[in-house]
Parts: sequence; C-alpha cells; structure tokens
Amino acid sequence: MGKKELPPVPEALPVPAVDAHTHLDACGATDADSVRAIVDRAEAAGVGRVVTVADDIDSARWAVRAADWDERVFAAVALHPTRTKDFDDADRAVLAELVEHPRVVAVGETGLDYYWDFSPPEPQQEAFRWHIDLAKRSGKPLMIHDRDAHQDVLRILAEEGAPETVVFHCFSGDEEFARACVAEGYVLSFAGTATFRNAAGVRAAAAVVPVEQMLVETDAPFLTPHPHRGRPNEPYCVNYTLRNLAELRGVSLEELTVATSATAERVFRLDQVSPEAA
Repeated sequence: MGKKELPPVPEALPVPAVDAHTHLDACGATDADSVRAIVDRAEAAGVGRVVTVADDIDSARWAVRAADWDERVFAAVALHPTRTKDFDDADRAVLAELVEHPRVVAVGETGLDYYWDFSPPEPQQEAFRWHIDLAKRSGKPLMIHDRDAHQDVLRILAEEGAPETVVFHCFSGDEEFARACVAEGYVLSFAGTATFRNAAGVRAAAAVVPVEQMLVETDAPFLTPHPHRGRPNEPYCVNYTLRNLAELRGVSLEELTVATSATAERVFRLDQVSPEAA
C-alpha cells in the first residue's frame, strides 16, 4: 500500500472510545453523508464519538453543522493561533454566537504557535487571552494548541486566570512540563505523536499522566500513529494510539479506553449534550 492510502481499520476496541480532537472537514467531509461515512468507520473500530475542531471562522460554522448532522459528532470552535493576525470584532462576534450552540463542547483550538510565522506572537497572545475569556463566559473547556510556546502558554493562563477546564490538545511537552500541567489541574490529550519512536519526551509524559487527566485524539488528518506514520489519518486511528499507550503504561487496552472515555465524558460533558442530530 502507498502512503496516500488510509491505514487498515483495526479490530474494534473492547469498549467504546472518544476521539477528543479531529478535523472532519480536513479529512474530506463536506456534508452529512461524508461525515457519517467517516464516523461509521470510526465506530467500526470502537471509536463511537468524536469532537471535530475548527481552525478558522468558516471551519467553526461547518463544525457546528456537522455536530447537528450526526449525534456522534460534537464541535469545538475558535480561531487557530496561526490565523490570528487579522482577528477582528466580526470574527469575535461569530465565535461568541457559535459557542452557545448546545453541541459545541469546547472553545478551541486556541493558544500559541511559535513554530510557524503566519502570525506574530503579539496578536496570537491577544487572541489567546480573548478565547480564555470566552471559555470562562461560556462555561466550556478551553482547548489549547501549544507549539514551541510552553512557558508563554502557562504564563498567560496564570495571568488571565484559567477556565475551570483546560485541555492541552496534542500534548507536545516532556515529562517535566506534563507534571507542571497536571499540578495545575490541566488535562493532557495525546495524539499519534505519542506513538512515534523518536518522541521520547512525549512518550515519557504519556506514561505518567493520571488517567483522570488524560485524553486520546487523532488530530486527523494529521499525525497518523505508528505503524502507519505518514499516511492519512482518520478518527478510527485513535484505536492504534490507545493500543500503543496501553502497552506503554502497562495496563490493559480495556482499562485505558474506559478511563480516557470517562475523562472525555467528564471534560466535555457529553452526557449533557442532547442528541439533536438532523
């Protein structure tokens, strides 16, 4: 098989899992039928619910529609830090309205990205502060994108006062940074990167995080887990990540899946979201 082909759908997990962060639109979904097809594949692998995450205003509108199309889909809305250079009041008004939708379960992804240079640090930080406030006003979790910006992320959270629930999506720090985040009560979400053989720091972090502060995600279509790194990703591939992390942590696959699903249910209050799918 070539690298452009999806990995095989693995044997179903023993209990249902949650993909805590994916991008269904970037995976190629455009309408209710294509959303259903992706989530059906996920469910066949034991991944029964997904959170589809926005990275710009159009994506935020689409994510909310997708969550209405399928009761297995939930949405998170925000402006990605790399897109904050021209963040204006009209954008803020749209996000403030969308976040009130009953199937939006988080404000995200927001934060800081010092790897890319699409947006300077100053507008990123200003937008991050605004999203922190939005999370607090809406009472919904804050979903953080943190790339090469660990200390500034922690500093701004401390300065603004963190929302009740903070999720570090695709956690990219080492064990020391993980322990600092855990001490603050933050939740760490691990993607396919935690399965990479050259990601020793992230794997060390994934080994020590308490399961009640641990989520799993795909960040699909990116970061496909080992052994299919480099191929397209979809929500069903969280199955591979769970298998790898269960082995890393020395626990059964069922135990880790139950625990991370319980964390997702608590963090995103999934049991409180009414199934208003069309």
